[in-house]
This record gives sequence, C-alpha cells and structure tokens, in this order.
Amino acid sequence: MLDIRIFREEPERVREGLARVGADPALVDVVLQRDLARRDTIQQLEAARAERTRRSKEIGALPPEQRKEAGAAARTLGDEILILESAAGEAEEQFRSLMLEIPNLPHPDVPVGADDSANVVLREEGTRRVFDFEPKAHWDLGPALGILDFERGVKISGSRFYILLGAGARLQRALISFMLDLHTREHGYVEVYPPAMVKEHCLVGTGNLPKFADHLYRDIEEDFWWVPTAEVPVTNIYRDEILDGAKLPIRHVAYSPCFRREKMSAGRDVRGIKRGHQFDKIELVKFVRPEDSDAELVALLANAEEVCRRLDLQWRVVQMCTGDLSFVAAIKYDLEIWAPGCGEWLEVSSCSNFRDFQARRAQIRFRREPGAKPELVHTLNGSGLALPRVLIAILESYQQADGSVRVPEALQSYVGTDIIGRPE
Repeated sequence: MLDIRIFREEPERVREGLARVGADPALVDVVLQRDLARRDTIQQLEAARAERTRRSKEIGALPPEQRKEAGAAARTLGDEILILESAAGEAEEQFRSLMLEIPNLPHPDVPVGADDSANVVLREEGTRRVFDFEPKAHWDLGPALGILDFERGVKISGSRFYILLGAGARLQRALISFMLDLHTREHGYVEVYPPAMVKEHCLVGTGNLPKFADHLYRDIEEDFWWVPTAEVPVTNIYRDEILDGAKLPIRHVAYSPCFRREKMSAGRDVRGIKRGHQFDKIELVKFVRPEDSDAELVALLANAEEVCRRLDLQWRVVQMCTGDLSFVAAIKYDLEIWAPGCGEWLEVSSCSNFRDFQARRAQIRFRREPGAKPELVHTLNGSGLALPRVLIAILESYQQADGSVRVPEALQSYVGTDIIGRPE
C-alpha cells in the first residue's frame, strides 16, 4: 500500500507513476477526496469527544438540582458521537479499501513500456544444447520413461493435474533438497517450513487480496486460503512486529506446495506440466533496511541464477517494463530457462523489490536503535527456483538419442543415479 503522504505532497508524481503501470491517474483525485472526507469526519468526532469531556467536568461541578438538565444535553451529545463514530469508521473503511486496490509505483530504473513486448532481455547465460537428433518435449519424454502420467492425474483431479512416478518423483524431490541446501549452506538463508493455508489478512498483507481473489483457492467454511506461493506465509511471520534493526537483513528460504487457479491462462499451454493448479516452489524472502534493498535485489537475483549455473542449464535475465510489473513490485527481473523440446523460454523466477509496499499493508517495521522511531522495512522475494519448469528444462536439455535422460551432476547424489532410462 502506498503512503498517503505522497498523494498529498506529490500528486503529480503519483499520477505519472500510476500511468506508467497502466493504472488510472484519476485515482489520485479520488484518494485525496476520500482522505479529506475521512480526516474531516475524524476531526468532527474528536471535537465532539472533547466537548463531552469538557461538559462532564462542568456537570460534576454543578449543584445537584442542575445536573439533571445538563445530563440530558450530554446524552444528546453522546448520541451525536455514536453517529460520528459510525461515519468515521465507514469513511476509514472506504479509504482503506481504495488504497488496497492501488498498485505500487515503479522504481526509477524500470524501463517504460505498455506491455511485455517492451521487456528488456539483459543477458543470456549458459550454453544451449546441440542435438544430433530431434529433441522431444517433456510430454513425450516423461510418459515414455514411465515417470510422468497425465491420464491418471486427470482421472484423480481433472485437467492440469499429473502424477510423477519413480525417478520422476525422485528428481522432483532432489531438486527441492538441492535448492534448499544451496540457499541455506552457501547463500545465508534460514530455512522455514510454513503452513500451506493462511488467513485472509495474510494475503492482504502481501497484496494478493483483494485484487486477485479469483485466482486463489479457499476453504468456504473457515477463513483459510491455500497459498499461491510461500512468500505469503513467510512475509507474514513478522506481521505487526517491530524488528531489531541490528538483525537486518533477515533472509528466509522456504519450500511449499503452491495453489493457483489458472483462469488467466485458459486455453494456453494446455500440453505438459508448464501450468497447473498445484506446483512446488522454493521461495526466497528478504526483510531489509530501505537503503539496502536495491543491492539486496541484485544479490537475490544472483542467488536464483546460481541454481541454473549449478544445473548447467541455459538461462536469461529479463527486466520487466512498467506495463508488465506485478501489482506489488516496484522493480522486477524474470529468470527464464530454455526448454529445447518445447522450444521456448520458461519463467522459473520473478525477483522483485516491493520497497515498503507490503510492509505498510502488513505493518512490518524496525528500529535502527533502541528507542528510535519505528520505520517500515523493505521486502523482497524471488523463486529459487519454481518447479515443475526446472524439471521440464532438465528432461528436455539432458535427453539422449535412446530416450534416456542424464541426471545433472549436481543432482546425482540426491537422485541416486546418473541416468533415467526407459522402464524394462
């Protein structure tokens, strides 16, 4: 959520920023109107309460015969205060609801563009595999190896579900363990195993609600929502807390299953396991001092890239333009890996700096020193990395002419073999 002070003090800056991310600049005027109405109502309420306090003191000093009449007037004022309290609560709710719908403003370094066509490929890394045969897509490789079953997945749960079997399930588990070990042992992250269901306020805090409710799964009987990413529960670990600034930055890594409705992609990517309602992901989340967040984003991206490097895959880094930023990100870099069988780049991580946007919603603050005024932290996150797309890239990049798949050297000790072959 944006700071109301920049609306009051720099309205043109906010209008320009909203226009850059494709939001209506006229929202600034609506916000200022609701802010004024809210403050006016609060002032009236505070004035009425002060008057009630003054009258109460006066009544206490009156002779008994005069108190009855004065008390009746005080009760009338009390009724007025009840009406003002209700009006103030409604004005506050209308103001907050509007603020929760307004996206973050872009970082000055974000390239300007209307949509993803203006995204900038910053660099490509790794070496693209050269085959002396026609490489297959994972939707052919997996079933032929007996490690991927689409039909039974659909039988159990419907479209966009699948089953990993044998070496396929081991490879998935190996990737999770390998990435957690890398980030905890070499990159300085503390591992967290969070709940996969959260309360509604947690999703409000990270910016998933109220805007993206249609893409989330929910328990209709209780206030439980299935997490779309471990970012949600991990960020909310420190919700409503004031952190010790001496302990920043805090860096967490978490594995979780993730659940998302694929409404936006209906009819797209229907083959294979690129898009599903359930998937696994390793998430990196940081809580940092504001002056450190840009440097921490660079480090976050490097941590995610190291996974690709260790797996010896080809990848590229893409900077999102203003028109393709997420709702909450001030600046974002996508990490994409090449899948030679599909013949496309697959996004496996979005590394973002949210600045104080999430922290203001979730009230995550810190003190630079004991007794200092609390300040909002900056939060960052990125996948490190997301499955099953890494699995896709490995199967397609490491396939051999006989239909078998070599296991990347970094994973062999986890999988227990160097070759995934056809079933006998």
